Amino acid sequence: MEYTGLGETGVQVSKVCLGCMSYGSPDWRPWVLDEEASKPFFRKAVEAGINFFDTANMYSLGVSEEVTGKWLREFANLDECVVATKVFFPFSGKPNAGGLSRKAIQQACDASLRRLGVDTIDLYQIHRLDNNTPIEETLDALNDLVRQGKVRYLGASSMYAWEFLHALRVSDQNGWARFVTMQNHYNLVYREEEREMLPLCESEGVSCIPWSPLARGMLAGTRKKLGDDSTVRSETDGLDQILYNEPSDWDVVEAVKAVAEARGDKPAQVALAWLMQRSTVAAPIVGATKEYQLDDAIAAVEIQLSDDEVAALEAPYKAHGVKGMGPSHPRHWRR
Repeated sequence: MEYTGLGETGVQVSKVCLGCMSYGSPDWRPWVLDEEASKPFFRKAVEAGINFFDTANMYSLGVSEEVTGKWLREFANLDECVVATKVFFPFSGKPNAGGLSRKAIQQACDASLRRLGVDTIDLYQIHRLDNNTPIEETLDALNDLVRQGKVRYLGASSMYAWEFLHALRVSDQNGWARFVTMQNHYNLVYREEEREMLPLCESEGVSCIPWSPLARGMLAGTRKKLGDDSTVRSETDGLDQILYNEPSDWDVVEAVKAVAEARGDKPAQVALAWLMQRSTVAAPIVGATKEYQLDDAIAAVEIQLSDDEVAALEAPYKAHGVKGMGPSHPRHWRR
C-alpha cells in the first residue's frame, strides 16, 4: 500500500479509502452487508495496509458506524487509522433529526462517537450544505468540536466551488478550523469538478476524496449497456440512472475497457488508477461487497498509466450538467 498526505495536515492516509456505506443492515438497502458478512472486508483492508475508512451517521441509520467501529477495533490499530464519518442527512422527518444547526451537529457528533466506540473522530464531514442554517453557525459549531477534542479535522462534500471558497474564507476570517478535504463526485464519466473545484482545492491545500469513483459500478466493466440495472444495487439504488445517462458516458466506459484489455488489467483497476494519478486526489472512496472488488482497488495502487493511456481514457468525455450535489441557497451566503 502507498500513503499520501491528507491536505496540509501532515496526516498520512492510504491511497485507497474503504467506503463503509456497504456495511451495516440490509434492512436499510438490500445490497448492504450485515455485521458478520462485513467482517472479511475490514480484515482484508487492514491486512493490505488500508488505514482510511469513511462512513456516515445516516448509512444504515447508524448501524454502519457501529459495524465500522467494531471491526476496526478488532483488526486495526486505531492510532494508525483515519476514521471519517459525516453529518447532515436526517434519520427521520422529525424536528432536529438532521441538518447542520449547532444543535444537530453537537447531538450527531456525540451519537457518532458512541456508535464508533472512539473518543475522537479523525475526519468529520458535512454530507451536504444545509439550506436552512447560516454557514457561520455551522462552521462555528464544527470548530467547537475540534477545540473540545471530539474531532481532529473537518471535511466537506459536494457543493459548488464558490460555496466551498466562501466557507473556507469564513473560517479563515474567524480563526476557525477549516475544511481540509472535499468529498466530491468525480470519476472518468463525470469530470465537471475539473473546471473549478479541483483547481480551488489545489490552491487551498485541500485533498479530494471522490465518491462513486467507478460511476456506480459502470466503470467496472460488468454492465452491458447504459442504464443496465442487472445488479441488486443498480436495481434498487436508482442514482446511476440519474447521474450517468448521457450517450457519451458509455463511450468512456468503452475507452476504459479498451485500455484495460491492452494492459491486461481490469477496467475497475484502470479507472481507479486514473483517479489516483490526479494531483488533488488523496484517495478514492471505494465500496466493496465482493472481495474481488477490494482486491481490484488495492491492485490499482500499483498501476502507472502512460500519457497516451490517460489521453485515450479522457478523449470521449463530453461536458455534463452539474450532478451529484444539493441545491445552493443564496439567502445564507450573502451576509
